[in-house]
Amino acid sequence: MTAPVDLVWLGSAEDAPLWPRGSLSVAGPSPAGVAASLARLLASERSAPWILFWAPSAGSVPDADVLDRLLGQPGDVFHAGLALGTGGLPGLIDFVSPTWMLNRDPDVTIEATSWRLSLETCLVRTDTVRQLGGVRADFLTISGCGLELGHRLVSRGAFVRHVPSLLGSSAPSPSRSVDLPLEDELRFVALRFGRRWALWALARAILTGAAVAADALRAARRIAHLPLPPPLPVYRRPASESAVRRDGRVTVLIPTVDRYPYLVTLLDQLRRQTAPPYEVLVIDQTSSENRTADLLKRFADLPLQVFRRDQAGQCSSRNAGLAAATGDLVLFLDDDEEIPDDFVERHLRSLQRFGADVSCGVVEEIGAGPLPEAFSYLRTSDVFPAGNSLVRREVLERSGLFDLAFDRGPRADHDLGMRIYLSGTFMVMDPGISVLHHHAPRGGLRKHGARVITYASSRSRLTHRALPAVSEMYLENRYFTGRQVREARWLAVLGTFSIRGGWGRRLLKGLVSLLLLPDTLRILFIRGRAARRMMSRFPQIPVLGA
Repeated sequence: MTAPVDLVWLGSAEDAPLWPRGSLSVAGPSPAGVAASLARLLASERSAPWILFWAPSAGSVPDADVLDRLLGQPGDVFHAGLALGTGGLPGLIDFVSPTWMLNRDPDVTIEATSWRLSLETCLVRTDTVRQLGGVRADFLTISGCGLELGHRLVSRGAFVRHVPSLLGSSAPSPSRSVDLPLEDELRFVALRFGRRWALWALARAILTGAAVAADALRAARRIAHLPLPPPLPVYRRPASESAVRRDGRVTVLIPTVDRYPYLVTLLDQLRRQTAPPYEVLVIDQTSSENRTADLLKRFADLPLQVFRRDQAGQCSSRNAGLAAATGDLVLFLDDDEEIPDDFVERHLRSLQRFGADVSCGVVEEIGAGPLPEAFSYLRTSDVFPAGNSLVRREVLERSGLFDLAFDRGPRADHDLGMRIYLSGTFMVMDPGISVLHHHAPRGGLRKHGARVITYASSRSRLTHRALPAVSEMYLENRYFTGRQVREARWLAVLGTFSIRGGWGRRLLKGLVSLLLLPDTLRILFIRGRAARRMMSRFPQIPVLGA
């Protein structure tokens, strides 16, 4: 039996289709009409578990086979927005969140995570909009309110997927573009990031010529009294009722250098796992004069293999381990972490429950303070921590391994995560899967002089500035536009003025950062030039099995 689906028709009653799967609501093409239709559906006791928004400009409504296939997939929202021209919109987001992973659009022809939905073709779980809110009626365009809805849903835990096959054979031209008024762009930023960021985005748009000053000021006046929503709840999806298997051959991959005391603790915790690993691969890069030889004997009860490398490097070592791995899944860990006894089992449960191909957990760092609120609830992952991620082997076969450009610099995991995300892979971030990271004072990237100043230290010390490393700038150059890269630099400068504490401490930080501003700009210029030079030599991404 097919699941009921209500239809919200963004056209007139005269051209509305027959709809036997649920109720039909004629909303017309205006945000106010769509918002009113959705509100009536949500208030009804007979509403279907799914709602399909559809516009006549998108062609014929999907047939039963297309809908049934999507309802059987993991996800809360399915849409074809990118295929309808929503890519890169709204442009003002580049001034507040320029290099966010999900701000880089995947290819319009593949199924992939994307919040840039279009209400012209959108299938959404009714309970999702019931919990997180529906369509805002105060936008000028359907495109504007759809983008705000998509960003809101994905930010609060809904799984939002772009599915071009939703359009079927009646797909519009791939060259189609969406005209989004500046007022709607500014309204989006104010609703999703707050008034201060809206003012920042508007100022940067004027300064860079992205917006005409007169138009920008008119848009600002029109949304000056825009009512901002209260803090949004976190999406709560129903618990899985199916039995959870703990199967899957898991290869645990641990690079190490100069951290044997920490490594021994982690290996001891791996031997107590409720779902034992299939194999544990340690890639030891410790110098030969300091290298231990008793790991295999000490942990004879573990399926442990130790590979020794004379040349230290985080990417080359992990790639060597991946080349030797024989498991169906790979679990990435750092050598200075601690894990609970059901750690591997929790990752396997996450993959099975959500039908995901990558399970990412959170990394609790000693002395770093509480994690940001976005890391406290289940959601689509926009991170790929190499110290707490489980990935299916076939995913790495599609994405490639670690780029050797990051062998001695930060963000190797984020680069791999970008390629995994852009391949269409479904990634889940579960805060219930946590590791304790000791942030060891030696070994790891510290051996190469990286991560001397962290984000946490920059927010607690007056003279610390968390400026992007050369490899981070290289990553931005690889995946983002020139404007996004430029705005990321200005946000880095803005971040040097931030510190935790009272007003006196904030004022002092501001004065210190102002004095250091010429040096900050000098460092960013030098590193940016080095990052551009890297583009001529990299990427160097080995292929699994090659």
